[in-house]
Amino acid sequence: MGRDAVDLVLEQWARARPDIDAAPMGVLGRLTRVTRIAERELKALFAEFGLERGEFDVLATLRRAGTPGGMTAGTLARSSMVTSGAVTNRLDRLVAKGYVTRDVDPDNRRSVIVDLTPAGRDLIDRAVVAHVENERRILAALDQDQQDGLAALLRTLLLGLGDEAGAPDEL
Repeated sequence: MGRDAVDLVLEQWARARPDIDAAPMGVLGRLTRVTRIAERELKALFAEFGLERGEFDVLATLRRAGTPGGMTAGTLARSSMVTSGAVTNRLDRLVAKGYVTRDVDPDNRRSVIVDLTPAGRDLIDRAVVAHVENERRILAALDQDQQDGLAALLRTLLLGLGDEAGAPDEL
């Protein structure tokens, strides 16, 4: 098996500080590097659709929620796990591009309802297919059993860190 960049870092620490077990750096260092590489690949794909990552997230959240008539901006912010200010900026861009509408909720004038336009729905339907294929390509070095095992291990780690479904995200 080949060596990755993290192997070099671990070897350097073993020489510089043999009294420290740097094994956790191997795990978290690799997670960080995988995330950076994957983010670069995802960003390139989203750009092919004229989107930024956050814009894709908003469109995908609206699409997967399947809520007839859209969802409130607050619910959208909680579902996309970003601040309301970040959602507002993303919505401004998506409204300008013609992919979402933003209207006052007739039942609660203090709320805003966000919904996909037909163009936004078409775009996200095409983009999500390409996105899943891109993710499949990124993970191609692992067979399906390895991918399933890695997903299970990462779920265990996330749960151990308190990242449960429905819990507020502080990232």
